[in-house]
Amino acid sequence: MKQLRSAIYTRVSTDQGLEQEFNSLHNQREACEAYVKSQAHEGWRCLPTPYDDGGFSGGSMERPALQKLLADIKATLIDIVVVYKVDRLTRSLADFAKLVELFDQHGVSFVSVTQAFNTTTSMGRLTLNVLLSFAQFEREVTAERIRDKIAASKKKGLRVGGPVPLGYDVVNKKLVINPEEAERVRLIFRRYLDLGSLLALLIDLRKRGITTKLTRLSDGRSRGGIPFTKGPLAYLLKNRVYVGEIVHKGNHYPGEHESIPDRELFEAVQQKLNLRARAYRHTRINNASLLTGLLYDDRGNRMTPSTTKKGNVRYRYYVSSPMLEGRHEEAGPVKRVPAHDIEQVVLAAIADWCGEEQREKAHIREDQPREMVVRHLTRAVVGPSEITLTLRRAPDDIPETVKLPWTPNATTRQREILLPAENQGPTTTRPIRAETRSRLIAGIAKARIWVDELIAGRVKDTAQIAAGEHLSERSVRMTLGLAFLSPAIVHAVVAGSVPDRIGVDRLSGLSANWAEQISGNGPETNPSQSVTNRSLHASG
Repeated sequence: MKQLRSAIYTRVSTDQGLEQEFNSLHNQREACEAYVKSQAHEGWRCLPTPYDDGGFSGGSMERPALQKLLADIKATLIDIVVVYKVDRLTRSLADFAKLVELFDQHGVSFVSVTQAFNTTTSMGRLTLNVLLSFAQFEREVTAERIRDKIAASKKKGLRVGGPVPLGYDVVNKKLVINPEEAERVRLIFRRYLDLGSLLALLIDLRKRGITTKLTRLSDGRSRGGIPFTKGPLAYLLKNRVYVGEIVHKGNHYPGEHESIPDRELFEAVQQKLNLRARAYRHTRINNASLLTGLLYDDRGNRMTPSTTKKGNVRYRYYVSSPMLEGRHEEAGPVKRVPAHDIEQVVLAAIADWCGEEQREKAHIREDQPREMVVRHLTRAVVGPSEITLTLRRAPDDIPETVKLPWTPNATTRQREILLPAENQGPTTTRPIRAETRSRLIAGIAKARIWVDELIAGRVKDTAQIAAGEHLSERSVRMTLGLAFLSPAIVHAVVAGSVPDRIGVDRLSGLSANWAEQISGNGPETNPSQSVTNRSLHASG
């Protein structure tokens, strides 16, 4: 006679009473073992492996013993699954349909000890589906009843569980102020008003050694007591529990507990938070960031999309997350990279790695960058000299590693300082200021236009130009001298590599001879007026 290997599965929704010598799991197992023994004449025998889930809901299949049971079924180690009641296996009709399909694929029968049916017959399947429908209905009704009870309790201002906020302890199921923690909460609210920034507040709290609430769990472990990050800190500042209220689904009701900060301070903080949130939503453009959630620095920190504005132009970056939380020392060597630059490098590498044939097979073109990233890229790590990509050709394929040589662009432009001819050797001369450079470039452009107009006869003289530009005639004559600067000097001005003290008055008095402008030895130019030394020839 063929031996039928019977696996007994047991489950209980809560962990209450599991520490007892004889609990619900033991009761279910004894009943199932007795049933299997009654079928010994059919060749049934109990497997010694326990499949017990204590403290797991039947609404989900994410249970360790159930997953082990399914793995053993797939390995053809089980012939029959025995349970005390069908809802011990699952309370979801959809999940049960998947389980029955899996049982059928591997020739496994399913038996409920207290509900006599067998899934190998059509009547057994019908009975099972009816019973499971009622089990799911019971579960949903129970969930609705619990939700209604929680809503009613919160409307009355009662606490119904959850993590205890910093500043409070729980005594007889009620929130009671912890004086030492409450002072920390007041300080956090006051410092946010002073600093006006979550990042600045994070740095300040770290310096002061202020951490999240430390909670001791029933199993001896501890939770919290760590430095704040942006999310928990923002939640604390918005939490209306601190003004004596209980919040439920966007509504807030008067609670039984006392407030910690006064309401005026709390509302001032909310107003500042809302102003910053509106400004952030108005300017947010990070949805275009292709590498969101995929880019890391070489210390394993996620690089988060960020933006900055210069004038009317907004630029995108990826910033190492510790930089956004004030933990600069934890960031890698590359703390910020221009988003467009690194995205183009990564996209080019993916396209090259895929090859034309693979792209055609996947129906992805190079002008579909997001599809390329989603399909193939699982992780990108940026370092000071290379980018490491983890790529896959299909979702189930083994990932491949690709390394790209890469150097981040300098965040500030390096400018060569060109010195006067008589000034050789080390110097502390500053480069030209941005506003001076802008005036010079604008002056050179105007001077060339005015010269063209004088030559073409569109204007008679400098007096007519001065009247049209609302300038003095002396200013026009000085500016006209800029039209005769050598190309090398113009190039140096545009590059911003002339010394800071060089301005319109200095350049307008140079000789019209380009060689003499550079050397400073012409008959009309004093050597001290020379703008550059021989390095100008190289830059020109």
